[in-house]
Amino acid sequence: MSFFKRLKENLTKQSDSVSNKFKDGLTKTRTNFSSRVNELVSRFRKVDEEFFEELEEILIGADVGVATVMDLIDELKQEVKLRNIQDPADVRDVISEKLVEIYDNGQESSTSLNLQEGRLNVILVVGVNGVGKTTTIGKLANKFKSEGKSVVLAAGDTFRAGAIEQLEIWGERTGTAVIKQSAGSDPAAVMFDAVQAAKARKADVLICDTAGRLQNKVNLMNELEKVKRVIEREIPGAPHEVLLVLDATTGQNAMNQAKQFSQSTNVSGIVLTKLDGTAKGGIVLAIRNELDIPVKFVGLGEKIDDLQVFNAQQYVYGLFADLVEEA
Repeated sequence: MSFFKRLKENLTKQSDSVSNKFKDGLTKTRTNFSSRVNELVSRFRKVDEEFFEELEEILIGADVGVATVMDLIDELKQEVKLRNIQDPADVRDVISEKLVEIYDNGQESSTSLNLQEGRLNVILVVGVNGVGKTTTIGKLANKFKSEGKSVVLAAGDTFRAGAIEQLEIWGERTGTAVIKQSAGSDPAAVMFDAVQAAKARKADVLICDTAGRLQNKVNLMNELEKVKRVIEREIPGAPHEVLLVLDATTGQNAMNQAKQFSQSTNVSGIVLTKLDGTAKGGIVLAIRNELDIPVKFVGLGEKIDDLQVFNAQQYVYGLFADLVEEA
């Protein structure tokens, strides 16, 4: 049975609404990537070195990342030789299979959050300004509330004009308490207050906004470290998740941000926003393969419920929806 057929069977066991969100959200990437792969397949009568060279260019153009592309091409060559594949059209099936393998890497459960019942779960959300950090926090709050969890938000980005007010708007939209101080206050002091307030309310989840820009990168990382120390002092073992928010439309720049933050903070997962707004959705694979950090959520639209738990099979379906549906 082909990979596309197996994928189709697996997807029938999952939510149609989720499949549609990935299909719709990855339209730009699919149009860019799949159409070029299909065009490549139609031009070649055999799978040779020139075929792989052009496929390499297509993958790099989708922001899969040079190192990841090199690994992928090597694996594809081995698989094509092993299966004695002669028809270029059959390579599409192998590409899809390898994309899932690259992402999952034997760790399918890594997209789940480290949340436990009976404790205050603290999620620290980090990232530079403009990536959709505050919006992500609001959407996470909505997700947890819809699951019956009690949530508190901490307005720790005290340096950016309007950041506190923006978080308060999300608090009102989701019916979530926002713990804040005045603009320019010490973020660590806000976190201390937020932890005490969340404990008093017996909240299930505390989501902490953080600064995305100080005078320089060193100051920013030092500030994040200070915030983490305060949280850990009040709740040993916290924060339980450090989610780095990245803007998918910035491509390799997002990759550079991921490297910087992961060097200074213990990033446990990525939230990749605006995936629906880019034709280069391959950045998902580059981050996973080159940094070994799981993408835990992806933004697939503007609606409050368009923040989706990342799923490698749904992702590949979004890239090859037409072929999967024909299988």
